[in-house]
Amino acid sequence: MDLMLQKIWAYFWLPETKYVIVAAVGVTLLSLRMLEKERRRVAATFVVFLLCLIGQLFGAVLEALDYSRLAVMLHEIFVIGSGMALFRLVAIFVFRAILPRVGIVVARIAEDISVLLVYAVFILARLHFVGLDPSSLLTTSAVITAVLAFAMQDTLGNILAGVALQLDNSLRTGDWIRIDDINGRVAQVRWRQTTIRTRNGEVVVVPNSQLMRGRFTVYGREEVASWPWRRWVWFNLTYDSPPTQVIAAVETAISVAEIPNVADDPRPSCVLMEFGPGYARYALRYWMIDPQADDPTDSAVRVHLLAALQRGGMELAVPEQSLLVTKENEAHRKSIQRRERERRLADLRRFEIFSSLQEDELLTISAHLIHAPFVSGDVIYRQGDVAHWLYLLTAGEADVWLQFPEQPRQLFRTIEAGSTFGERGVLTGELRRDTVIARSDLVCYRLDQATVQQLIQSRPAIAEAFAGILARREQEMNDFSHRYVAETTGGTKPEIGMLDRIRAFLGL
Repeated sequence: MDLMLQKIWAYFWLPETKYVIVAAVGVTLLSLRMLEKERRRVAATFVVFLLCLIGQLFGAVLEALDYSRLAVMLHEIFVIGSGMALFRLVAIFVFRAILPRVGIVVARIAEDISVLLVYAVFILARLHFVGLDPSSLLTTSAVITAVLAFAMQDTLGNILAGVALQLDNSLRTGDWIRIDDINGRVAQVRWRQTTIRTRNGEVVVVPNSQLMRGRFTVYGREEVASWPWRRWVWFNLTYDSPPTQVIAAVETAISVAEIPNVADDPRPSCVLMEFGPGYARYALRYWMIDPQADDPTDSAVRVHLLAALQRGGMELAVPEQSLLVTKENEAHRKSIQRRERERRLADLRRFEIFSSLQEDELLTISAHLIHAPFVSGDVIYRQGDVAHWLYLLTAGEADVWLQFPEQPRQLFRTIEAGSTFGERGVLTGELRRDTVIARSDLVCYRLDQATVQQLIQSRPAIAEAFAGILARREQEMNDFSHRYVAETTGGTKPEIGMLDRIRAFLGL
């Protein structure tokens, strides 16, 4: 009995067996630790390896029982099986754990081809080891191979197409592509097909031969950060809006707005594309960073675009119908104007600065108010701009930022509804000293500089009220920026100094 066990062990435990087992166990443990998503595949491959070891042990038992021919055949079969399992474990560890960590992403089909080549070399080497000439086997199977190739020409075409796609690097895992009406990201490039995951979560399977014969568009690559995708946003305006003003207003608004997923470079551009019956057709072209959020980004851009058009008094072209004689329409128009006037008067009464004005004065101001909506992220004005407008905020919040030389901009304060801002430049003629950005969607009115000057000239007491507001804000700004501002108010009373500036600028 002991002699039989020794014979079994001697046939099973070869000099290289321990190294093979140690390598398989080590690679398996590392793969299980580093590849959570591949644990089932790694465990299944290791089980196959263990079964092949058991098969080799069974072959050793047959050898001890003098079934030599059967023992040799089973032994070689299970040696080849254990070797293939070991190579598969090593391939999983190298291609899916090591290479991605050093920045090399290899397609699955390249991994499969590498493993198959190793399998072929290993099998031929084992056949030669047992005394079988591989060339005779290849000659015998040539006819069978030709028959199979003819019968499986579509499958082979897909396989060769997949190999070609990988070799010429025209398609990679993670690419954003468009095929006919299919848009999505390449999930995998396999032997027979390429799988594409759409934004709706659908998985589309496309035969590789179709990709080789047809045409597809790659508009985004995962590892190329500087690959923005140009998007087109179309809109129609009436001919009342001059194209030069439309293009300038739209490009300025979208360029300075802080919209997520919109590239700063290349800059957005607006072009006049065609003339239609009663409208001019424009296109806003901007560059998107991540194609995944295409519709949400388009929506955000449209929101900013609409707000910019409303601020500029530009009307979208919509179907219209004109009636020739309608007294009711005239009454309806007057009713709308009356409601709008009452709403503006109610908004003006919310501002303390206008509390002392009479009804007729408020009516005069309301007639000059310009509705100016802003959306979150819009830049209302920038530090250093020429001041043309006084702003009255009726809803929303805006942030005031200060920019110091060679320093990042600093958040100074937040403007809330019921406040005015932009007074300093309008009243003193100075350039803007801060940058104001909409924190949320804003409902604003703009009052032009000429109207403000007429108001102050007719009611000089308003200048004193404005001076008090500006003096307080100037003191707050000096306190905030004392590390950067060289000149301060010193011992002079800020109210008197500010009032003198206003009177000097307006010639009071």
